[in-house]
Amino acid sequence: MRQRGSALVVMSVPCFLSSAARSLSIQSPTAGLFCCRLLGSSSGSRRSMSSKRQMDHLERTANNSRHNALYPAEVSGILNESETVKRLRLAVHPDFSFKAGQWVDFFIPGVETVGGFSMCSSPGLLQREGIVELAVKYAKHPPAHWVHTTCKVGSRVAMRVGGDFFFNPSPSDPSVDLLLVAGGVGINPLYSILLHTTDLLRLNQASGGRDYNIGSAHLCYSAKNTQELLFQNSIIEACREFPDKLSCDFHVTQESTDVDPHLQPFLSRGRITEEELRAHMDPQRTLCFLCGPPPMIEAFSKTLTDLGLPGDRILFEKWW
Repeated sequence: MRQRGSALVVMSVPCFLSSAARSLSIQSPTAGLFCCRLLGSSSGSRRSMSSKRQMDHLERTANNSRHNALYPAEVSGILNESETVKRLRLAVHPDFSFKAGQWVDFFIPGVETVGGFSMCSSPGLLQREGIVELAVKYAKHPPAHWVHTTCKVGSRVAMRVGGDFFFNPSPSDPSVDLLLVAGGVGINPLYSILLHTTDLLRLNQASGGRDYNIGSAHLCYSAKNTQELLFQNSIIEACREFPDKLSCDFHVTQESTDVDPHLQPFLSRGRITEEELRAHMDPQRTLCFLCGPPPMIEAFSKTLTDLGLPGDRILFEKWW
């Protein structure tokens, strides 16, 4: 059933979207938005698969949970997040929803390959402005290549939410400490979780403690150089807004120049260490989210297990 559902998406959606995009092209971003329901929602599991050959997004995520609804979206803004990463702002249908950490199947009219991009914004931004954001690194893979070479403000796409890697506590849930470990553009879903955590802290503050009360959240984020540390300014701002709750350590592995003074208190040269993970891990309270290249995820999962963190408290998302 899962295979058949994926095949249905691949065969039918691009043609459907081509005509849908033409019909929507003369409408405003919020007018005439449609919702299409598809068969083939699959049961949930972690993303874990062989990398002997390059599988596409739908193959890699065949066993992940997915929403049934496919929603249109219009590009309302494009920002250069770094020299290699573009951030898209997308106006979406009022019924579109997601949990912090999830990704979308990304359908582009005229492009047969379906993309897979994690949200890098919070559910709170969606509630406030009707906007979701995606940060896409340059690649020759058709969906990413389209984002960097063809996409413009006003471009129409469609998206379907999926993924079992998310943080979505209810007000009555027990307090936890978060350990977020990111490599490269693996920061995207973890940044969404960090932003959601910031929103939860503000809500709890405004309600006098009646909303969800998180313990703490620490981000370990590694990239080649400071230019590739995405969202660095807003991450630092969040940590300074809630210094008793949020903290971060940036790591650069190939930096050869001096760094900006505002980054220095948060920056280390070299890879994320076992000592850092140990310092921010409590087997009874910590929930760890990992996202990055498969070798990094496998190594840190083993390290955390060796340090005593139970396997059901280590959640990961691998990217290729």
